[in-house]
Amino acid sequence: MKRFSLHGITLGAAAALLAGCTMIPHYHRPVAPVSQNWPTYGGDSQPMAQNTLSANLGWSEFFTDPRLKALIAIAIRENRDLREAAANIRRAQGQFDIQHATLFPQIGGNGEAMFQAPSSAAGLSFAPGLDAQANPPMFKYFNMGIGFSSYEIDLFGRIRSLSREAAEHALMQRENARAMLISIISQVANAYISWLGDQEALKLSQATQASQQATLDMIRAKFEHGEADQLTLRQSETQVEQSAAFLADSQRRVAQDQNLITLLIGAPIPDNLPPASPFGQQTMMQDLPPGLPSDVLEHRPDIISAEHDLKAANADIGAAKAAFYPRITLTASDGISSLQPHRLFTAAATTWGVSPQLQVPLLTWGQNSGNLKASRAERNVKAAAYEKTIQTAFREVADALAGRAAYHDEGIQVDRLVASSADSYRLAKMRYDAGTDSYLTSLESQRSLYQAQQWQIFVLVSKYQNLVTLYRALGGGWTEKTVQNTTITAKSQDKHG
Repeated sequence: MKRFSLHGITLGAAAALLAGCTMIPHYHRPVAPVSQNWPTYGGDSQPMAQNTLSANLGWSEFFTDPRLKALIAIAIRENRDLREAAANIRRAQGQFDIQHATLFPQIGGNGEAMFQAPSSAAGLSFAPGLDAQANPPMFKYFNMGIGFSSYEIDLFGRIRSLSREAAEHALMQRENARAMLISIISQVANAYISWLGDQEALKLSQATQASQQATLDMIRAKFEHGEADQLTLRQSETQVEQSAAFLADSQRRVAQDQNLITLLIGAPIPDNLPPASPFGQQTMMQDLPPGLPSDVLEHRPDIISAEHDLKAANADIGAAKAAFYPRITLTASDGISSLQPHRLFTAAATTWGVSPQLQVPLLTWGQNSGNLKASRAERNVKAAAYEKTIQTAFREVADALAGRAAYHDEGIQVDRLVASSADSYRLAKMRYDAGTDSYLTSLESQRSLYQAQQWQIFVLVSKYQNLVTLYRALGGGWTEKTVQNTTITAKSQDKHG
């Protein structure tokens, strides 16, 4: 077997090494259009801790409820949105591989044999002195080779710019998957907290109805003995019917919470889940260290994704600029050919060819300039979207911080309200039992107590859901375990600010 010299392939490889520059504009990260300090709530300007970033706090350490941890683990494994996000990553990686491969010649081998015999009537002869009509000859041709065709030498970086764009899109899909993971985890946590809260509301409705039913039975007995009037009886019956409606509504909400959790985890809720922690102990109670806006810029995957999208649009400008310059394509081959098979692998059978082609854009009638204009406009669109993503993130964190302080204050007030309402109902019931007051006062006091207890549950649910929202808004939840040795430094702020 002869050793192929591959003259054309060597030339193509050398040309590819020379094509190292691009016309991609120098990238400048847009200045974050947000304040460097979080807004205060209620005049509270107390500085917040600057230790481990919330983005690095693992979800398995933030959520302490073992049942919630099990549900999150199932969601990570079974949720269909996460599967779709993972497939999008693989697709983007495949598209990058396709685009990046065009930087190099697509080398292939081929072999060919041809046997042809002309008809006697054609009067053709492939060898002088032969009578084609008396003895038609057989034409034989054998060929083997290796080479490439239509390989573009990337002198002005057009292909490299497109390759960079594809790489940024692949990185963007990776960050989108991280954002989806954070979103699914927070949705499962919020749905689980709602589930627990609605179960508490269901227990409250059941206890309230049982108490009112006992009161109705007592009043009905008094009415039958002439010790209570019909108005009191009807008032008690009305209260029981209202509590039954509240009970049915609580049962509906619990069932819908279960359906939502089933959808989020992507599988039926197992029967062998660990026991739940008492309501109000689902997350860490310590204040989260939210850090500075620059840290959100560094860690939130949706912001990182938006920046990759901006970089991809910036790389596309390089490809649009390169279209104004000539394009050189190359076709090369190296191989052996012969009319006789036994002479195919001899030195005399060696053949090679190189076919360069030059394409110069002369009159494109505004097509190239239009593409460049559109690419620059697209970059401006992506820059605005990137800045809007930062502003949205800043608002989410600011709202969650305001909610953290507000729900803390509201929780204190509603606890006092429940205590006061319970004492009011106790005194009203005592006065009714002693015959010194009408049943209407007791009825109103019990209704006020029930509403205050419902409000107490609502505030507690909102408080913990807001804490989950703050954790998500700060970019936390994409790792299971806490990432250690990550502190805020002036260097990182200068780099990403």
